[in-house]
This record gives sequence, structure tokens and C-alpha cells, in this order.
Amino acid sequence: MSTRAISDYALLSDCRSAALVSSDGSVDWLCSPRFDSPAIFARLLDENAGHWSVGPACPAEITRRYLDDTLVVETTFRTATGTAVLRDTLALGRRERGHALGVASPSALLREVSCVEGQVPITVDFAPRPEFGLIRPLMEPVRGGLVARGGAQVLTLSCPVELHVRDATARATVTLRAGQRLGLALRTGPVWEPTPPCWRPGRVHRRIGDTARGWRSWSREHARYQGPWRELVGHSGRVLRALTFAPTGAIVAAATTSLPECVGGERNWDYRYTWVRDASLTLQALATAACEKEETAFFSFLAGAAAGLLDRDTDLPIMYGVGGERDLSERTLPHLTGWRGSAPVRIGNDAWRQRQLDVYGELLDAAYELSPSRFDPLTRSFLLSAAESAARRWQEPDQGMWEIRGPSRHFLHSKLMCWVALDRAVALAPVLGATDRVPFWEDTRERIRAAILTRGWNEDVGAFTQVLDGTDLDASALMLPLVGFLPGDDPRVRSTVEAVATRLADRRGLVLRYRTRDGLTGPEGTFLLCTFWLAHALALTGQTGRGERVFRAAASYANDVGLLAEEVDQVTGEPIGNFPQAFSHIGLINAARAIGAAGRPPCP
Repeated sequence: MSTRAISDYALLSDCRSAALVSSDGSVDWLCSPRFDSPAIFARLLDENAGHWSVGPACPAEITRRYLDDTLVVETTFRTATGTAVLRDTLALGRRERGHALGVASPSALLREVSCVEGQVPITVDFAPRPEFGLIRPLMEPVRGGLVARGGAQVLTLSCPVELHVRDATARATVTLRAGQRLGLALRTGPVWEPTPPCWRPGRVHRRIGDTARGWRSWSREHARYQGPWRELVGHSGRVLRALTFAPTGAIVAAATTSLPECVGGERNWDYRYTWVRDASLTLQALATAACEKEETAFFSFLAGAAAGLLDRDTDLPIMYGVGGERDLSERTLPHLTGWRGSAPVRIGNDAWRQRQLDVYGELLDAAYELSPSRFDPLTRSFLLSAAESAARRWQEPDQGMWEIRGPSRHFLHSKLMCWVALDRAVALAPVLGATDRVPFWEDTRERIRAAILTRGWNEDVGAFTQVLDGTDLDASALMLPLVGFLPGDDPRVRSTVEAVATRLADRRGLVLRYRTRDGLTGPEGTFLLCTFWLAHALALTGQTGRGERVFRAAASYANDVGLLAEEVDQVTGEPIGNFPQAFSHIGLINAARAIGAAGRPPCP
């Protein structure tokens, strides 16, 4: 059973796949060549599901950081006899720069450990277990390293020191003295292609440097945000780029699957996919972080993946694989114990089968964020169909944005986003060639508005509620001012914000999604996204000081390398859920912008 804290990991990415490396130098998660590929290392979910550790063979004091403006992790080990520095990265394509990051990734995990003082004994422990631990590969020594075969991929480990293989695990120990370094590389490739050759240590060193320069060039291109918390916003922009599948522009919700929403519970989902639900908030965050090309690529991916899937008899898919796949059927992996015994471990996500009416608003709001001149005829036709679907179907029940796996209901947020769909469609009508539909859209928009104001507002509760004619609170009601449905100074908005802040927040000031039963066992943690929504909404209501304090409370749960999980455990205060979570970083960026726009700089 894996017990290591989720916050102990740092993210590596080549904008196609992802790895997580612990503070003591163990790669416990690697999916390659895509984010949603079967894991080669999955010790994150089971102690016996594979890892690759590089570190001192003696006790050490450990510190780490990302090299400035990069996703190259530098870990420093200070031992009684000397100091060693480990640098880890997933290689970018040679000389990739700027927005092209990830276009030609070589599927190579690079690791270089250097002794900078005294001498340090270093241990290398290489135990790949492809397909989430189902395969124990055969290992064959070759010149400059070894080759591991088993399953659909061939793994080539470049290692300039002798490796001893036993029980599908290769080990080596070497003492490095000041000035010496050890370069290692793991390359993956399909079994039907020639086996990737080993890399020499000098090549590993050069490619790490080239990858760092690639990330820095991207960061320089996206350094135009001048508002508060500039470094946090810039780093969150890099995390979003790192979670982008460069060939299509898709952005995954997180790099992992089945990290639970409560320890030992069943709320364990696969987040290695792209949600339409995230579209408009993602584009707003990308715009704030000056990621114009990423905006266009992400929207183009969503529009292209959904094209041809919208008609009178079908629901618009709510999520896709990074290549545009629709069928994401869910299954469990019973051979894995799960993080801290949190089973089942799931791959795939059956939420793809759900009806979520909010997706129409997300798509049209995302389109509204972009320059309409970029839309081709097929995209315009698709957006027109989405607007018509929102107008036709807004009165139907659905599962809501939180994908509650129970009976369909009339969720307020879904109605709100149908209102958004028609509001943005009216604004885009000239571009869509649909000015004749504006009267109908405007009439339907006002009907939705009336339903939200009369049936969504509960005077006794003093807030807009989770469902029409309901009594329960839901943090998604904070979206009312965020999407422009009501101004921040509306008394009902201020009352709803206050209700969320007092009745859904815990003692740390972090916000739950809701407190209602949702058909699943076990509690869940507070959501960092919802907490950033509260900070954002407070700024819109003129309470910028309070918003700033809520923002700082949420941002404080980033780990030592600035990564945010999905949630925070209500009892222990430990980050939990899939990691790192795009939605949390999106919420941070958008809340920072809103607080800056409110005119009050952050406190020192």
C-alpha cells in the first residue's frame, strides 16, 4: 500500500505525458507516451507497481525546487560526507521553444545526479512494472545500459555503471566525488519499432539543459501578466502547459487517476481526460497567463472533438480523451491496493455517459473569449447547434457539473450555463450568421433568468440553492456573478457569497462543494477551486480584503514546488485528490486577476 503524501511529489511533463517524482528521488508515476497511457511506474497507487529511484545510499537533508521558469526539478541531498544534486525532467524535443513545446517529444525521462561537494554514495533502483503493475519485464544488459521487454512497450535504460538484475529489478551503487556526475535516461517505444538506443551521459546532460531552455523560452513568451501574485500566476500557467497534450491542444484535468477525495473512500476517479465543463474558465486562465496560442488550440480541440456529435437525439459529450476519443468506459484494477488503501483504482471515467447541460454554456462562453474571426464554417455551425440545444433543453434535468451519480435533477448551475450559452450566442449572432435567431434566444434567455431568480433563490436560506426549489447550498452558485448573470453588488449575490463563506467553509476558510448526500460513501475534502471562486466572488462584491485572505488561505496549500491538489482533507489539512489539479491552478489564476482588477494590491 502506498502511503507517501501526495504533496511530496513534483510534476514532470513533456506536454504529452507526465511523471511524478518524490522528494527523495523516486519516480512513482509515469504514463507514456500519453497522459492516459497505462502506467509504467505506479507505486503511487501500490507499493509493488513499479518505481525508479535515484538518491544517496545514506541519510540526507533534502531540499528541492524547479529551476527558474522551468519544469526541471532540482533536488539537493546534503549528507554527512558530501552534497549531491539530482536534476529530473521529461525531455522536450531537441531545440523546441515557445509554444511548440511537446510537438516532438522523444518520450525520454532524464535524470542526472552530480556531486558538488565531498563524496556521496548513490543508489539506482529501477523496477518498471508496465500496465499498472501487471507486467514484470525481462531485462537484458546492453552496451550503455539495459533493455526491458514485456507488454506493448520496450524500455531502454541508459546507465553508464554496471546494473545488477534480480527479480525484474535492476540496481547499481556508485560513489560520486566532487565534480563527477551520473547521467541516466529512460526511453520508451512500441515493440514493433526498433529498440531505442542508449544515450551517453553527455547527451543526457545536454538534453536536460536544452529542455530547461525550452521551458524558459515558453515562460518568456508568457510573462505579460502584471497583476498581483505574478509568480504564482506564471507558475500556474506553466502547470497548465504541462498538462496540455501538445499534438491536439487538449488539457487534462490532472496527471493521475484514483487519488481519492477522502482517504479510504470510493471517490477515486480517473482525471487524465479533458472536460468541456472546464472550457471557459480554462480559457480565461490561459488569457490571464498570456497563453493565446494555447487558448486557440484548446478551443479548436473541443470544437473538433464535439463536431458531428450534436443533434436532437443525443447529448453533447462532456469529456474526451486527449486524442478526441469519446468512449472512456470505466473499469477497476483489483490488483492495486490504491493510495493508502483507497480502492477501487479506476481507469476510464463513466461520467462520459452523463448528461450535463452546462456544457453548452461552457462552449459558447469559451467561443466568446476568443476572436470570432478564428472560427471556420464548421465551428460556426457547431456553435449555432449548441445554442439551439441550450434553448431547447434547458428545462431538462441532468447530473450537474459535479457529475453526481444519482437521479437527474434541476441543478441551478446547469440552468445558469444555459443562460450563458444564449447570452453569448446573442453577442456572437452576427459571426454565426444567426441574427434571425436573436429574438428567440433573447426570449428564452429571459425565461431562464426568471426561473433562476424565482425558483433558484430561497428567501429562507438567504441564498441561491443547489437545485431549483431547493434548500441546500452549493458552491457553484458563486458562478452567478463570475459569469455576469448578476452584478457583485446585488443583495442576493452578496447574501449567497456570505452563506457559502459561513456555511460551506471549514475552520481553515476552505470551501466544500456542498453538504448534501450524493449517493457515494465517505466524506470529501474542501475544494481549492471552490475556495478560489469564493475569493473571486468576494472581490466582485467589493470585499477585496476578505477575498485576498481567502486567496492566500487556498494558495498556502501548494506544496514546496508550487503544485496544488484538488482538495484538502477536512481533518488533517493534507492535500488530497488527483494531482496536480488543473482546476485548482485555473481558479488561482482567475481569482488573482479578479482581485487585481478590483484595484487593491496584495499585502506584502
